[in-house]
Amino acid sequence: MTADRFVSPDHIRSLFSQAMSHMYRTEVPLYGTLVELVGAINEQVLAAQPALAEQMQRSGERDRLDVERHGAIRVGTAEELSTLRRLFAVMGMQPVGYYDLSVAGVPVHSTAFRPVDGESLNRNPFRVFTSLLRLELIEDAALRAQAAEILARRNIFTPGALQLIDQCEREGGLSEDDAWRFVVESLETFRWHNEATVSLQTYHALHGAHRLVADVVSFRGPHINHLTPRTLDIDAAQAAMHERGLAAKAVIEGPPRRDCAILLRQTSFKALEEMVHFPSGADNEAGTHTARFGEIEQRGLALTPKGRALYDALLAEARGGAGSTGGDYMQRLQDAFAAFPDTHAVLRREGLGYYRYRLTDAGRAATAQQRALPAEVLIEQGLATADPIIYEDFLPVSAAGIFQSNLGGDEQRAYAARANRDAFEQALGANVSDEFAIYERLQAESLDSLRG
Repeated sequence: MTADRFVSPDHIRSLFSQAMSHMYRTEVPLYGTLVELVGAINEQVLAAQPALAEQMQRSGERDRLDVERHGAIRVGTAEELSTLRRLFAVMGMQPVGYYDLSVAGVPVHSTAFRPVDGESLNRNPFRVFTSLLRLELIEDAALRAQAAEILARRNIFTPGALQLIDQCEREGGLSEDDAWRFVVESLETFRWHNEATVSLQTYHALHGAHRLVADVVSFRGPHINHLTPRTLDIDAAQAAMHERGLAAKAVIEGPPRRDCAILLRQTSFKALEEMVHFPSGADNEAGTHTARFGEIEQRGLALTPKGRALYDALLAEARGGAGSTGGDYMQRLQDAFAAFPDTHAVLRREGLGYYRYRLTDAGRAATAQQRALPAEVLIEQGLATADPIIYEDFLPVSAAGIFQSNLGGDEQRAYAARANRDAFEQALGANVSDEFAIYERLQAESLDSLRG
């Protein structure tokens, strides 16, 4: 097959994310409520803030806003993780970043599969936060061995999905018909199954080690556990969730509300308690499991290493020695972040965030000598604009906070800091990309375009 018969990975990713959204809306009807709520709030924000609407239209963000989603999935073995890497590569998604959640009592480490170039991000920025269970953190050796044995017996991918991954790698792409088949086959990996593969007794033993261990090990597939739309005002969305009777988190994870949004803010409603059938001899035994929940997010400016260091220090200050988010936490957070500049001009001048620069109509009509002036001078003279480069990644403290609140709120383990990026990348079968390098490249490319 010639290359011109292949559809783009961006197209396949769009097909897949739309199919995923439809499936999840069917499985978790409250997800549909969240999407409608977020859509209404986004319309209100854009109508009330024409400058923001103009900026998003200029940067290409407006077109992607309504389809923007991130999902999360948890797998149990190196083989499952490496095959997921190959599956996501068909859709133009690469592993970006390494996240150690064990420091927050969650026995996984993770990466985010996502597109990495500007055009692909604007086509569809679908991301999947993907976690690998760390069996070595299960203290009970017998239970650890049993969990490994259970995971070794399962295959979370259909034969059709594996065949199409092989075909794409061999031929360099997929046709439209094969792309649709790939979407249908791959979706099965992410589908919810209400029949466990372990007895209720084994489930309880795994659950006793950690709720997340039970979630990963007890089912024949990893099932998508949330699908997250992007809101432009998470505080309004949180209030609307409460008004509609959704059991939203008390605390929004991430930075406080600001004029210049930075990084990522997230909230969610509590995980559903779902009926599950557990095998018991010739019959099934009924039980329940909580895993899937509704989440929304607000994304802001991607920070430089300098900006991220300041963010981490201020967050630690707000949380105190015990990492507390109780009591007057939101006020402590707001007070701590008063030290973080909150105008884009200062953020640029101090090198705290990444921006995408563009010539205005006047800039395109300017001489080469004029366009060679420093970017800030071009902005002052109306010859260029600087729009925030949106943070496309995740925050380990926030991710752990979402995980914990949806595992019952009282789930906590005193794991020591056990980051092991080398082991994760070995399981993945590839190195993870550096998120800062990606943002730096996007900014540098935009600065180069001013001179062209």
